Amino acid sequence: MRANRYYVEGEGRAGAVQDLFAAVAGRYDLINDLQSFGLHRWWKRRLVGMAGIRGGERVLDLCCGTGDIAFALASRGAQVTGVDFSEPMLAVARRRGGGKRGCAGLVFEQGDALGLRFEDATFDAVTIGYGLRNLRSYEAGLVEVARVTRAGGRLLVLDFGKPSNPLWRWLYFLHLRTVVPVLGRMLCGDADTHGYILESLQRYPEASGIGELMAGAGWRDVKWCGLLGGVMTIHTGVRCQRAI
Repeated sequence: MRANRYYVEGEGRAGAVQDLFAAVAGRYDLINDLQSFGLHRWWKRRLVGMAGIRGGERVLDLCCGTGDIAFALASRGAQVTGVDFSEPMLAVARRRGGGKRGCAGLVFEQGDALGLRFEDATFDAVTIGYGLRNLRSYEAGLVEVARVTRAGGRLLVLDFGKPSNPLWRWLYFLHLRTVVPVLGRMLCGDADTHGYILESLQRYPEASGIGELMAGAGWRDVKWCGLLGGVMTIHTGVRCQRAI
């Protein structure tokens, strides 16, 4: 099978991911609606509800993309910083934010998830929607997020999952292998932009594996739940009192 040019291992991963999101930024939200039949909006609302945000809390929405989760967090009274590696995605988020109310405490900025500019213990909670899977090192990303989260703070990670039911997994992967790349070709002019999803998911750990990485990076009470039979997964954890 031909390799997906946007999936690169090692040091070249960051550049390839930047190229990917620069290519899809303008159609990112539309394709998300089409490929998930609009369900991604419900999954993000579920994540925000599970975060238990209280007014005035400082929240980092890492890999914020075009801002769906950041806007929802801000609407609940949080002081939200949305960080993403891709300036084209951030440009879309800023345009969207210009027409939204209740976003006075929301800022978007470019940054690297493996080297955040924030001081230790800055945030009460961190959310990552569809971003951990794209990092060069999942472990390093989880450690860096733990560094900027206060003791007792929360982490919530939403990403594609791997259903445990063999038939459901096969059907789901078939959708990602066939329908989703066609959407990429039709709307972005390149099937590889969305063929990347399956390529990266196949190399992404199972839900239990991500849970183990979180526990090893300084998170306790690690749990996860599958959505729609496991096609999506939300992991949660609480920042340990002391760094590991």
